[in-house]
Amino acid sequence: MPYKNRRSTYSSFILIFVLIKVFLNLLAIAHFGFHRDELLHLVLADHLDWGYKEVPPFIAILAKVSSVIFGNSVFAARIFPTIASGLIVWLTGLITVELGGKKFAIALACLAMIFSPAFAASGYLFQPVVFDQLWWVLAVWLLAKYINTAAIKYLYILGVAIGFGMLTKYSMAFFTFSLIFGLVISKQRKLLFNRHIIGAALVAILIFLPNLIWQLQHHLPVITHMKTLRKEQLDFIKPSDFIEQELTVNGIALFVWLTGFIFLLFSFRLHKFQFLAIAFILIFAFLLVMNGKEYYLFGAYPMLFAAGGFGFERWLKTSGYALRGLTIAVFTLPNLILFPMVLPVLPLNTTLAFFRFAHNNLNASDFLVTWEDHKTHKTTQDYGDMFGWDTMTTLVNKAWIQLTPEQQKHTQIYADNYGEAGAIHHFGKQYNLPDVISLNSSFTLWAPDNLNGQYIIYVDDNYGKNIQKLSPYVESYRKIGEVTDSLAREKGTGIFLLVHPTPLLNQVYRKELSEKRLQ
Repeated sequence: MPYKNRRSTYSSFILIFVLIKVFLNLLAIAHFGFHRDELLHLVLADHLDWGYKEVPPFIAILAKVSSVIFGNSVFAARIFPTIASGLIVWLTGLITVELGGKKFAIALACLAMIFSPAFAASGYLFQPVVFDQLWWVLAVWLLAKYINTAAIKYLYILGVAIGFGMLTKYSMAFFTFSLIFGLVISKQRKLLFNRHIIGAALVAILIFLPNLIWQLQHHLPVITHMKTLRKEQLDFIKPSDFIEQELTVNGIALFVWLTGFIFLLFSFRLHKFQFLAIAFILIFAFLLVMNGKEYYLFGAYPMLFAAGGFGFERWLKTSGYALRGLTIAVFTLPNLILFPMVLPVLPLNTTLAFFRFAHNNLNASDFLVTWEDHKTHKTTQDYGDMFGWDTMTTLVNKAWIQLTPEQQKHTQIYADNYGEAGAIHHFGKQYNLPDVISLNSSFTLWAPDNLNGQYIIYVDDNYGKNIQKLSPYVESYRKIGEVTDSLAREKGTGIFLLVHPTPLLNQVYRKELSEKRLQ
């Protein structure tokens, strides 16, 4: 049947699942506090530029727009991620339709993804991850639309999507090349022999160009960031760990996306879209070799969920509503068991009780509460990154108010890591604290040339051990307090007041600043 004569796009039906996703996010949106990474991304709004040490500029622009329109609360910061999550579900439904799926296929694909632990956990925080997923899914839908309609406009919109995807997260480049090579290997390679492909590529390059220029002007910090990330985190990820994580992150929905992968690869009815399966193999293999984190691949799953919905619909096309309903329930509802562990839909005390229950009765879930230190904790690391920030800033203010107004004029605040610096920048506004200094992450870009205050409020992220290294460079110091929240990843972080630092401290600071500005 010609494309133009197809049935409805099922827009109203897909909207039901978008609303379910948004509703679930709203249940969790204001629970707990800001995540460590959210605090960094919100700081970028006050330092708008075409690039940063660890991320392209898109998240900074969103942070600025969010703060102006919605304010500075936890709820406000997570509005855009919630909208993006809803759009991902919307596009997943539309991809299902492009593959030939109808209501059952749409329902299974969308619900499997909504209740997937991977997408529940990554779809509500103010981080580039959810927006990266959105561009990946949009790119797949646009390619599917072009294949079904041959309308050139979809190629140019695809160029725009790839361009903004590159301004969001550089992983968009890997996915784009995977799609291109997937087309080259598949029978759809003829799509590449089109002058409008070049036009779309130029659009993408033009959008991404300002960030590329910024990277070159700043000695390609993305390379240094990736080297550091590999040294501190990625080198500890074994290929077997990556494979195991990819097979478990979607919970029971594994069987939906695996079915979709098989259908894309072997089904005659989806032969036009075989390149999507090939692209998945390529991006999976690339991340496996590069020791990628499990969430780097999340953006590739919606197209597989869509194909999985189509596959089950083909298998059950003569079945009644009861069997179809049971199929949807079997491949979605069991994931609700893990929901409070990946999405804070419950109050804190209830969530902690749930973690205790899971630890005692669901030993297989212990990997969720195993942090980067390889130890088992009371909550997930993501949750642990949401506690202690306001307490820490209160202690910084406690040190600040111990100084006279004259002393405050000659006081600087220094924090060891970007989470601490981001928290002080965000929460410190209510105390009128001076802006914080840090040589971690993008804070290096706007750090002052000198650390020469007569008094320095120092946030030590190494359980008070780093202060011992600084003690020879100051006349005296005293401890103001430390983060004691047992749930916080920052537990043990100490706040110190350094009195009359010597010029040697500034020499050490300037040397480190000079090195990091060249990275």
